[in-house]
Amino acid sequence: MENYMQTNMQNQGINKNLALVCLTVIVISAIISGTVLYMDSKAPNAPANNQPTDNQPTGPVKVSMDDDAVLGSASAPVTLIEFSDYECPFCKRHFTQVYPEIKRDYIDTGKVKLVFRDLIAVSGHNPLATSEAMAAQCAKDQGGDAAYFKYHDELFKRTTSNGNGLALSQLPVIATAVGLNTTQFNQCLNSEKYKDEVAKDQADGNKAGVTGTPSFFVGKSTADGVIDGTIIVGAQPYSAFKAAIDAALAK
Repeated sequence: MENYMQTNMQNQGINKNLALVCLTVIVISAIISGTVLYMDSKAPNAPANNQPTDNQPTGPVKVSMDDDAVLGSASAPVTLIEFSDYECPFCKRHFTQVYPEIKRDYIDTGKVKLVFRDLIAVSGHNPLATSEAMAAQCAKDQGGDAAYFKYHDELFKRTTSNGNGLALSQLPVIATAVGLNTTQFNQCLNSEKYKDEVAKDQADGNKAGVTGTPSFFVGKSTADGVIDGTIIVGAQPYSAFKAAIDAALAK
């Protein structure tokens, strides 16, 4: 009987110890969970367009038009330089939602000239993105800036982005659609004539601090094509461009 009581008391002690351990674990887990939730609540929101914002320039940056295609009046007082990627979904969104308003209010009225430069920030967009960039340059080679922007517009209209939305075989089809000589276009594209040009755009964009697309620089036009540009990062609303352009026009 005594042995039974001793055993029973020992079991009760063990049960109490187990209960205490379990309670301690629960309390510690609750503290950790609360801390994580608190940290989450204090964490900054992710960038609206999933574009990198760290290490972006905060002041004016010298950026060159280089010899890239220009849309608008050569004498426009403000220059808007865009670094973009035909396979970037945010670039396509900008083209669809904001670019038409900028074109209507500022480019078509002679206030702004747009310069389009290539920058492929996501390696998964290749090889298509580089081929598309070279294709647009081949359009320019054949028909100047006007042909370039016709091809540019069709690319953005037809691609579904992210490197898999447009077959390479469609690039000559687009060339035909915008009135180019397809044989001449194919020779240009197949020779990779403008591969170095696309790479130079990329290098210049990186030098200017561009880490994501689309990225834009807005500044007063200059005789040498090098502007002190204020950067706009991501597929921002029209209001962001209006504010930057109006500020440049007022200088």
